[in-house]
Parts: sequence; structure tokens; C-alpha cells
Amino acid sequence: MTTTLFTGGTIWTGAGRPASDALLVRDGVIAALGEDARRQARACGETTGGTVETVHLEGGFLMPAFGDGHAHPLFGGLEGQGPAVRDCTSIEQIIDEVRRYAEANPELDWIFGASYDGSLADEGLFDARWLDEAVADRPVVLRAWDYHTVWCNSRALELAGIDAQSPEPVLGEIPRRDDGSPLGTLREWGAVDLVMAAAPVRDLDTRLRAIAAAGEYYLRRGVTWVQDAWVEPDDVDAWVAAAERGILPFRCNLGLYADPRHFATQLPAMIAARQRVTDAASPLLTANTVKFFADGVVENETGALLEPYCSALHKHGMSVWTQEDLDAAVRAVDAAGFQVHVHAIGDAAVRQALDAIERAILANGPRDRRPVIAHAQLVDDADLPRFAELGVIANMQPLWAQLDALMTVLTVPRLGQERSDRQYRMHSLAASGARVAFGSDWPVSSGDPRDGIAVAATRRTADGEPVGGWTPHEIVDLDDALEAYSTAVAHQAFADRSPAPWGRIAPGMSADLVWLARDPRDQPPLHLPDVPIRATYLAGTARFLEAG
Repeated sequence: MTTTLFTGGTIWTGAGRPASDALLVRDGVIAALGEDARRQARACGETTGGTVETVHLEGGFLMPAFGDGHAHPLFGGLEGQGPAVRDCTSIEQIIDEVRRYAEANPELDWIFGASYDGSLADEGLFDARWLDEAVADRPVVLRAWDYHTVWCNSRALELAGIDAQSPEPVLGEIPRRDDGSPLGTLREWGAVDLVMAAAPVRDLDTRLRAIAAAGEYYLRRGVTWVQDAWVEPDDVDAWVAAAERGILPFRCNLGLYADPRHFATQLPAMIAARQRVTDAASPLLTANTVKFFADGVVENETGALLEPYCSALHKHGMSVWTQEDLDAAVRAVDAAGFQVHVHAIGDAAVRQALDAIERAILANGPRDRRPVIAHAQLVDDADLPRFAELGVIANMQPLWAQLDALMTVLTVPRLGQERSDRQYRMHSLAASGARVAFGSDWPVSSGDPRDGIAVAATRRTADGEPVGGWTPHEIVDLDDALEAYSTAVAHQAFADRSPAPWGRIAPGMSADLVWLARDPRDQPPLHLPDVPIRATYLAGTARFLEAG
């Protein structure tokens, strides 16, 4: 029997709950807190002769491990297996990096990379001829930071059959030059899928390496559970293989992607995929969720809005599903026992998602379903109370609630000031009685909860702007932000219904824990990203330990 006593620091048990100064873990399960923990530890040594490992927290802060309620771990892991374009600050740097990578990897038939900064080119429009300067003889496909857009070279467009005669795809856009030829930027699934259908699928070993890389990334940041919010059939193969080989690095729930173009044939395959995951019998892997996209993103004007964009270029944006089709699909997956998880950025998409969920509840009757609307960047006043009324979890990305370059250059000009100031209403949703859980959308943005929590609690950039915070009435109390990135995500994950429940610090819960070097509540929230993570524990086992 393995017994560990944590002492010498603050044991945080959640917002509004008393902290403790000791925690006992036995065989990966929390056994006791406070004086009871110390008493049981003494009894273990004195009565049974057992060995108790003592972890001295050195004045640090132990809390439930973080969870990421909306992310793309495979995408994030794959970024390390291509040209390193994420940190490039100019188009010239991207071209140089793609050239370097291509020269270093002459055996690759296709070059994939992610994720470039879409604000580096006017209107986010990148030309294939720029990439041709780096590589002309092999196809190159780079995903933008939003993962709704790709930038291709001319060879990739040629192999995909995209030319001046190509019609505009359903649920997608092919920006063109004045002569009608494709520019090189493809927006949304209908267009992106044209080139991805011509490209080879990443092999299993590559995907397994991506899962391992994602695990290293997350565990170093205190995260032990992730909602993969975009899982294709080939991805299921990789996750199941990792489970069967016993190499899953963290807990993960798969969100099986529902495509309106093919949904009529998808549901049986989703049910079969869920059974495959169940048969793999890993306590770390589930496939209980179906992921819907209701719209795109504001930055390329595909987010669906109740009122038109300021430019009117795309008017009200893009609705991925008709209301009738989304209602039927949500009702079907709900009836099959799946959790519904809807990407909804614009206020029109949020309303559409709420309507579909409400109709599924009326059709299928009451049950513990915990539906999720992810992002909820814009929520109309009339729809704000519906989250609580329908039991919908708002999974929000707090890092986005700041006046960074993305916001000021791409978002505000498209929405206008008045509408921009109604974004990311985290405090308002929580005050309405809705459950708010946090996620990162990694690798779209940082997967480090410390970064998101710092913004949630300040509404300021890392440079401290603006003083007092942007839309300060939406600032979230630090304790509540910590809970939104831990216990609230565990609720979204149905962790309380797991055979080994996790997500809280209480006797009987799995010891999924993160140890921070300092109490984040004792310093300005903007400094939280600078607080080191000393260790991350999954079921009582240290999966990450700070060197030294």
C-alpha cells in the first residue's frame, strides 16, 4: 500500500470552502485531511509498520488538478512535427522556416505545419506564391492559429484540384485573385477539406507521438484531464491504440465530430467508436461526447451574428447547420446518450445551439445530460438566463477576454465597439446561475491554465493594459477562476460519476492534484503565470516533477 502525506502548505479545497494544512493519499485516493490525515499517517507507521512518504509543500499551494474543457491535443502535439511557424512574427519568417524545414526533411512528400498568425496579412489573406518561394515542388499546407483556415502553396492547390473554375464549396470559402484564380488561403471546412482530402493521413506512429507530446505539454502545466473537442475516425484509432498500449499520459474524453454534410451516416459509427473506447478498458479514456460546430470565428467573419458585421462582407456570418438539421442531430445524439458539445462563437450561433438543446430536452425527457456550449463569445441578453434554465455549461476561454492585437486588429473592427464590449460575459453567466467551466482551445491559444486565470481575474493583457481591466464588470474572482479551471471542468467531465471520481479534494476522490510553488491568492493575479508548478499528480502518482 502506497501512502503519501502532503503537509507544509495550503491545501485548497475549492472556492468558499475551508483550506487545510495536510492531505493523506492512500493508493491514489484521498484518505483524509487536516489532523485526521496526520493521525492516520502516524497510525500507518506505528500500527502497521507501513512506510509513509511525506511531501513537504514548502509553503506552496496544493489544489485539484486543472482540467481543460475544450482543446485539441492531437493538433497541439502535431505542431511539433512540422515547421515551427507559431512564433514567427512576419510572413518572411514563416517562409524562411518552411524553407529550412523542407530542406531538413527532403523525404517528406507533403509538408504540414501550424499555426501561423492570421493577422500578419491584410484581412488574413495569404498568397500561395509566397510559400512557393520556400517550396515549389512539394505541397505545403499550414493551418492558421484559428484552425478554421489554411494557407497552401500552389502545388497543394494543384493536387487538390482547386483552380479558377472551382465552385465555392458548401460551408467554406476560396478567396480569389482578380482573375478568379485561388489566392492560397482556404476558409472553413468545406474549403479546407478539399486540400486535406488530397493529402495523406498522418500515420499511427506520428499520432501516438503527438499524444505523447500533448501529454508532456499538459502535465507540465498541471492539467490531468482534457476534452478533445474535434475527433475524426482516424483520431479514434490513435487514442484507442494509446489506451491499449498503456501509454495515455492524461485523462481524455473524445468529442466525436458531427459533420452536417455526412451526419446521416455518422451516428452508428459514433456509437461504435464509443464502444471501442469502452472495450479498451482504460480508466483514462472515454468517448462520451459529440462535437458540433454551429458557426466559424469572428476574425474571418464566419461567426454567426444576429446583426451584420460592420464591414457587411459576409453580412451575418456562417451557420454551419440549418436550425432544423441541428435540432434533429442534437436530438439524435442526445437520445443515444451522448453529451452535446457545441462550438458557438456568435450570438446567433449561441441562440441556435440553445434552441437545439432545449428541443432535445423536450423530446427526450429529463436526464443528467450536462450539455456544453463552448466559447460563447457573444451572448444576447435574452439568451443569458437560458444557460441556467437548460442546465447548459458555458465552457469559456478566459485568455481571449483581453485587448490584445487579435482583439484590436481583427475582432473589434468587425464587431464595432458597442458589441465588442459585450464579449466573454463570464461573470454575468455565473451570476445568472449558469455553470461556467474554462478551457483553452489549445493550440489555438496557450493551454496553460495560469495564463487564462490571470486574464479572467483582471481582464488585462500581460502588460497590464488597460488599467482597471477591459469590461471590468466581467472580472471573475480568483478563487472562482481557479474552480472554473478545475472542479467545474470535472463536473463537465462527469467525473463524479466515474468509477474513481476526481476533480475535488475530499476523502474518496482520486488524488489528481497540482502543486504550485506559491499561493496565487497572495499576489496580483497577473503574476500567476510566473508561479512555478512543482508537481502534477494523476491518481496519486507524480506525472510531472519540477527539476531540482
